[in-house]
Amino acid sequence: MDVKKVLWPTDFSGNAEKALPYVTSLTEKYGTEIHVLYVIEDIANHPSWYGDFEKDRIKEILEWEEKTAKKRLKQTCEKYLQGCPLYIRHIAIGDPAQEILKLIDKENVDMVVMASSGHKGNFRFGSVAEKVVKNAKVPVVTIPVEPI
Repeated sequence: MDVKKVLWPTDFSGNAEKALPYVTSLTEKYGTEIHVLYVIEDIANHPSWYGDFEKDRIKEILEWEEKTAKKRLKQTCEKYLQGCPLYIRHIAIGDPAQEILKLIDKENVDMVVMASSGHKGNFRFGSVAEKVVKNAKVPVVTIPVEPI
């Protein structure tokens, strides 16, 4: 199997970081690109029973989230991924599992390495990880973590 591109989705949690030794090991062995993805949940799409959110406020929140995500991705890449030949940062807005699956196709990713549970994880296998494992067209390595 030829591994040229590895996707590491992160929510910046300690759980997500537990996948990093596996990501860096793969990149050192195969010289792969690392695609690091952070997904901002789309707060504009919500059930109508919540009421309407002010569009300017939603835009302001999403802009702040994106600015913060860019800063945290830069810090994460500099701190943990220095030895990797190439890393590419991505930020998306939407459903995390759907955005991971879209990026796999868009970037022709060969493998996904992710924690089995993220910052909202109350169980050994999170819903995002489950959706990605069940729907990805490429191998998905899940790193088991204890529930938070």
